[in-house]
Amino acid sequence: MITVSAADALWAELTIDSAVPTVSAAFTGFPADAGEGYVLLGARVVRTGKTRDGQWGVPEVEVRRSAAELGAVAMDPQDLVRIGPFGGAPKQEHGEGILLRWRQRITCELLEQGDPEEPVRRGGDQSFHLAGIDWRRILVERTRDRTVRTWWLPRAVVRLLDEAEHAERQWLQTARTRQKSAAVTEPPSQHPHTRGTDGRETSPDCPTAPLRPYNGELQGRLYSVLSRKPGISRKVAGWTCAVCRTAPATVLDHCHEHGYVRAPVCQSCNTQERPDHLYSNDIRVADHYVRLFDTHAVDWLRHWHRCPGCRARTTLPLPHLAAWTAHTACRPLRPTHPAPRGSRGRKPCGVLRVSWTGNQNAPRSCLLTVGVDFCPSGEHRVLARVTYREAVERFGTWLTETAPDVGAAAGPDRLDDLPSRSRPVIADTDSEGLSLF
Repeated sequence: MITVSAADALWAELTIDSAVPTVSAAFTGFPADAGEGYVLLGARVVRTGKTRDGQWGVPEVEVRRSAAELGAVAMDPQDLVRIGPFGGAPKQEHGEGILLRWRQRITCELLEQGDPEEPVRRGGDQSFHLAGIDWRRILVERTRDRTVRTWWLPRAVVRLLDEAEHAERQWLQTARTRQKSAAVTEPPSQHPHTRGTDGRETSPDCPTAPLRPYNGELQGRLYSVLSRKPGISRKVAGWTCAVCRTAPATVLDHCHEHGYVRAPVCQSCNTQERPDHLYSNDIRVADHYVRLFDTHAVDWLRHWHRCPGCRARTTLPLPHLAAWTAHTACRPLRPTHPAPRGSRGRKPCGVLRVSWTGNQNAPRSCLLTVGVDFCPSGEHRVLARVTYREAVERFGTWLTETAPDVGAAAGPDRLDDLPSRSRPVIADTDSEGLSLF
């Protein structure tokens, strides 16, 4: 183990000849926090720990390994990928635990500072970097019609930051799993207790007022109207989650395409359902879709079809339909490679990603593109292009086979006072968001 300050100096020395510009404060400058258990260097997660004298340090071998990998990256400054801004991109919640979020962070810092070159000229103490990379030195700004400006980075750096974000996500999931396992093994006496009015001891995790199951009391209500009513948050907190049926509800889930309330759900289920957006029209198909479309598919299909719009059209909101198309309909197309030694069979490689152009209100112009990132036979490989109508037809057939009760309750004959025209959720794009393909 070496100290964090020594690791900073070593990192700058080892990456001085790299094609990707780096920073000397990769361990100590924002957004790094070596005291939290890890630091991102390039696409590698480096563990941190306390040395014998109580200071935070890192293994020197990991710093050298990360520097060697970053030094081997070849960068073409003319091969650029647009990274923003993208209108209507969903904001990440603070509680998700994903710290990098490099596209959102770059957008926020550029909008706050105005001129991208200002921090470089100022030379202040604050270091603007991501995963040890000084992205401002290679950022390209383009202006269209002297009004709209866009930001671009070399493709090699975009891939590197995508890999870093994916590695950080895996690290945080592993850390949360360990914390949950440790919490389960804690003795009950360690939890604080309080005494209720009747003299009995109660735990903060066990409220005295019994929660009631949700039985469709808010079905068919518009979220824009219901969310403005006073006391709605207190009312939602009185139900159990409509999906898992065990935890207390905290939020009112609704369909973003049709505007209808689905049901009150807990924060865990709400986060589980949220699409993993990279852009406003680009989703990474993460591991949690196994739960949504495989192990607990019936519960989630029933929840999504609480929206009258989705139920009447026998479909899902566009982001969820795109994720289903990549995860289920295009599963046989995903490349595989031999499993590690000691294991049998083959393992799917890479990370699935699905993008779309157009929107669900113009089915003929809406096209879903399914690809896989980090595939040895091509880092960004296109697997299939599926039209929106074809995806809807495939989903309807799969819905009938997977959840017959949910499929029987859907169909065009069940309009249930739907508006004549639903509002679009995604504006038609010029395909610049698909540059990675």
